[in-house]
Amino acid sequence: MKPLSLDRVRSALIVAPHPDDEAIGAFGLIARLRRRGARVRVLIATDGAGSHPNSLRWPRARLVAQRRRETRAVLARIGVAARDVRFLGLPDGGMTAGGTMVRATLARALAQGRGHDLLVIPAQDDDHPDHRVVAAVAADCPAVRRLEYLVWPNRQIRARPATHRLTLGPSGAAKRGAIRRYYSQFGMIDDDPTGFTISRGELAAFAHPVERYRAVAR
Repeated sequence: MKPLSLDRVRSALIVAPHPDDEAIGAFGLIARLRRRGARVRVLIATDGAGSHPNSLRWPRARLVAQRRRETRAVLARIGVAARDVRFLGLPDGGMTAGGTMVRATLARALAQGRGHDLLVIPAQDDDHPDHRVVAAVAADCPAVRRLEYLVWPNRQIRARPATHRLTLGPSGAAKRGAIRRYYSQFGMIDDDPTGFTISRGELAAFAHPVERYRAVAR
């Protein structure tokens, strides 16, 4: 696994299936690029409302707004302006069922973001179906260079090995803190017994001090 070089990157597009995947998958990369003066745009595919579908205090509109606030706040701390964060609002947990409409919406958004020299996308073998749909559509987007990140390893198949690593150093603690700032995913919403909460083990994996990426052939 080679060290990841970002020397020639001047503009990057980070594609995340859900609000928080951009930080889990590429926080260190985004922070490094911004420190180097590169422009970073972030595209969030789904609305994030699937994490707590049965909450009465947090109906869909309120939860979507909260998750967007969290994403903007985390990204602002590492230099990504709100104008460079776009939310498509596609159905969380329904990317597969959405079929052609969902794929077409995502494809149009990616086409509008052409011109970047680095495209960072979820892995096509991620265990989450929303991630796989986003990955499949993004794989067809023209890019000079593309990298994949894996959030949810598939337990049924052996993951393809990473090709590049980004050692975070002091930024490792910052990444852990950033993920913790997605408060809606850490127990803030407590009236939905079926709701999602990031566990200690998942946080440890997400905040690993080395980010791993796969280079993807064009």
